[in-house]
Amino acid sequence: MPNSSTDWEDVHPTHRYAAEIVTGLRPSCKMERLACARHLNDLRRQATDDFPYVFDESRANRIFDWFERCCRHVRGPFSGELIELAPFQKFDLGSIFGWVHVESGKRRFKKAFNMRARGNVKSTEMSGLALYGMCGDCVYPPGNPSYKRYEDSPEVECAAVDKGQAKRVWGDAQEMGKKSLEILKRLRIKRTYIEHATRGGWLRPLSKDTKNKDSGAPCIVIIDEYHAHPSSEIHDVLYSGFGKRLQSLMLIISTAGKDAENSPCKQEYDARCKMLAGDIPMDETYFVMIRELDKGDDPHDETVWVKANPILQEDNEYAQELFRQIRAEHDDAYNTGDHAKIREWLTKRVNLWQSDSENKYMSGIMDRWKKLGIPRKEFLELVRGRECWNGEDLSKNTDLTAAGFVFKLDDGRYAVTAHGFMPENTATKHEHSDRVPYRAWAADGWCKLTKGDVTDDNFIKDHIHQKEQEEGWKVKEICYDPYGARQFANDMTSKGYVCVEIRQGAQTLSEPTKKFRELVLQERIVHDGSPLLTWCLSNAVEIIDSNGNIKLSKKHKDDSQRIDLIAAIINAMVRAVLSPEELDLNKHILSDDFSF
Repeated sequence: MPNSSTDWEDVHPTHRYAAEIVTGLRPSCKMERLACARHLNDLRRQATDDFPYVFDESRANRIFDWFERCCRHVRGPFSGELIELAPFQKFDLGSIFGWVHVESGKRRFKKAFNMRARGNVKSTEMSGLALYGMCGDCVYPPGNPSYKRYEDSPEVECAAVDKGQAKRVWGDAQEMGKKSLEILKRLRIKRTYIEHATRGGWLRPLSKDTKNKDSGAPCIVIIDEYHAHPSSEIHDVLYSGFGKRLQSLMLIISTAGKDAENSPCKQEYDARCKMLAGDIPMDETYFVMIRELDKGDDPHDETVWVKANPILQEDNEYAQELFRQIRAEHDDAYNTGDHAKIREWLTKRVNLWQSDSENKYMSGIMDRWKKLGIPRKEFLELVRGRECWNGEDLSKNTDLTAAGFVFKLDDGRYAVTAHGFMPENTATKHEHSDRVPYRAWAADGWCKLTKGDVTDDNFIKDHIHQKEQEEGWKVKEICYDPYGARQFANDMTSKGYVCVEIRQGAQTLSEPTKKFRELVLQERIVHDGSPLLTWCLSNAVEIIDSNGNIKLSKKHKDDSQRIDLIAAIINAMVRAVLSPEELDLNKHILSDDFSF
């Protein structure tokens, strides 16, 4: 470690920033410290048998020079001026572009995941990188700057969830290019397209509406505001195009979002946090930088805001104005008590994930539900030989269908479990559309993939019989949604089961739906930890009528975030929560007059 200011001046900016973070000279969050510690550790082991990469300062300096000699700000107080990279940017960019393979000189990192709060020049940075991908990106062996290999027909994709957002980075790149003579002499920049003057290719905006998303061979992919993406479709399609170029790079950049239970960005965030923490193996080709408030930080403490807003460390007009704006938005949100404004401030200004606010049934209590799970073997022992109510949600027999079971325990708790069924021939399609691992769940016994293109009701009947024979379950009633299940009910009635039709109106479903949530809050429910059931529960949205009655639904009619397993359990709960006297008086649930 350098011992004097002179020594510090001799240290490359990328290494110096990492050392300042790790030693506490700069304020930072846990994830940033882990990322910087990773960099310093890699320096110690570079060019070894187990780590065939080296940090090439000339490659890092090349990206610095690109920004500071060719790229100009397109908005704000510095509009028109050449960009001067902040220390945190030199760490991020230096790491991504400075690490190369010791022999080939190809870039080490294939993907970069970067999260920081709004206002920290993400769009400006991405626009400059998009232009670099068109003009200056190249491969050359370390120590041999005289040889450079550029890509013919470079392809740079500015991807976002919709056209407007995709054009934000693309439009900034267009304006940035127009302001630079160095860039203009290399690119043709027109109103509707950007291409290299001699090597062709394209720099284009891309969204889910873009045709031929999977027809390219991208050099650089920028995925902007990944938190807004409802699925990983764009990410997956573009990443599948890698391998056709010398050193393709995907740059994922985002703030936190408000759908912490289902967002592909949150799933990526969770995985990268685990990677930096050492909980899962390190991917040596994946750069990660997450700047956020730490757990336990007081969001009202202005001194911690810099953790998510590294640009606040800069002593300039922009940083001062950003701080004033963050403070103003904070005061407005908390002084008015406006929940929507508070959530917006927490996600955008201090980079903290929030649960989905769109009437999520289990909003804020999914962690409590997960804690109530016990090992499957222990669950089966708990309910062995017990009486239960079976709930059915048969829906379309080409999609997911479900059988749920509810047990009343002697101590006043309820035990619940559910099993899914899906046609084997459609499982792959649904894995892509639903973004969940049905085949892996089937292998672990949480669902069954039935042969063919549809799920025959006989598989569900067999599952009920199997549980009766193997576990001694005593099915008191079969509670079914009449839509698509009348024949199933007739067949089971003929075999001696008591089948109860559960109409799907709010007057029937509201009380058991509210009761289920109360049981979770009171920790009076136990389940077997099924990831499929947990996924369905996290997807459920509650619809409220004018009388305060609720029922569960998906966000949208054709949504792939399915709720079938919890719907089956709620059907069973309709009867399970009744007293013995109420059950005798009301053998069948009649049709509701109310409908949404």
